[in-house]
Amino acid sequence: MITSTLLALALATGVGVVLVYNNWNGNLDQVGIAGQVKNRPEKVVEGPQEPMNILVMGSDSRAGKGNGIDGETGGGLSDTTILFHLSANREFAYGISIPRDTAVQRPTCYHKDGSEIAGSGETYVKWNVAFAVGGPACTVQQFEQISGVRVDKYVVVDFNGFKDMVNALDGVEVCIPEDINDEVRKIYLKAGTREVKGDEALTYFRVRYRVGDGTDTQRTRRQQAFIGSMINKALTAGMLARPDRLVSFMNAFSSSLKTDFKNIAEMADLAVTARGVGAENIRFVTTPWGGTTKVSGGVEWTPDVEKLWSLVVEDKPLTSEFLKDALSAADKPDGSKPPATGPADPSGSPTDTPSSPVSPSDGASPTDESGQGLSVDGRAAAGLCT
Repeated sequence: MITSTLLALALATGVGVVLVYNNWNGNLDQVGIAGQVKNRPEKVVEGPQEPMNILVMGSDSRAGKGNGIDGETGGGLSDTTILFHLSANREFAYGISIPRDTAVQRPTCYHKDGSEIAGSGETYVKWNVAFAVGGPACTVQQFEQISGVRVDKYVVVDFNGFKDMVNALDGVEVCIPEDINDEVRKIYLKAGTREVKGDEALTYFRVRYRVGDGTDTQRTRRQQAFIGSMINKALTAGMLARPDRLVSFMNAFSSSLKTDFKNIAEMADLAVTARGVGAENIRFVTTPWGGTTKVSGGVEWTPDVEKLWSLVVEDKPLTSEFLKDALSAADKPDGSKPPATGPADPSGSPTDTPSSPVSPSDGASPTDESGQGLSVDGRAAAGLCT
């Protein structure tokens, strides 16, 4: 979920400064899963650095202070799943959202003691069931077996951690096209462009019913837009120039995280290698999908998803067929496009020179006509402002 924001934020700001805050390491819930993930796909590694694939999961657990924001109880499913891919040359990155209602045949998973968690066989179940039956290890196992993409690291964040990170930025700007009034879940959001934080930010990020057509895929789009706006706010807020905000952000992040990263320093080292990636070179897409009767109210991937996974495996930029439906971290909440800028310089500030990490042989440039992202109709269909 929002951990992908921290990773993207780190790319754009050069958050190696966190190395001085060793106490954050003690906040992490470090849980290795290597022994629970089996029959893993091989990874193609070329160049001086390797590409990184980080599977981000947002837990919908209502347990714990601050998590019961919508009047519901229970939870324990993966509310959000995003694969965050960082290129080996550290010139581009993209997040691939997987709708939680995607129909899949869940593979066999494993407990820590090695005992099996029976798969669903020929029966289709929703994507997020894997998290409920086997936690992040089962979700990683499911992702790798179905996509053929090797996961390097995973992270899980809960509701409260997300809210605290938004608060550390003093709010994030969103554009809500019409009033949201969900009487059942007591969610009320006024239309307009403004900054939201606290419970209001969390309810916007999670709201599904009484907005748009109420589908999970529409919510996925709104979440991507929110993450992009959060990255922009972090950059304009001058995180490195505001140690108080950086410390608050990292306190919230590290206290809410379950991961197999060894420590904050390992995350920071990754960020330092990629701090030249600009916000306009960070894209968000959704796995290609269509309707299905295999699960109630669900969706299923179309054959085009194989092309998307191939781009990840081969460490290639998104091509025009995916860029046309992509959201950029540089997009404004109201749908307007800011001027293109180049990668951040070593200090973390964007340069003025337009930049494209994509060569003609690799695919469409993120700034060319075919890569302008969602159309007005596409934004409207996703419940975003146009």
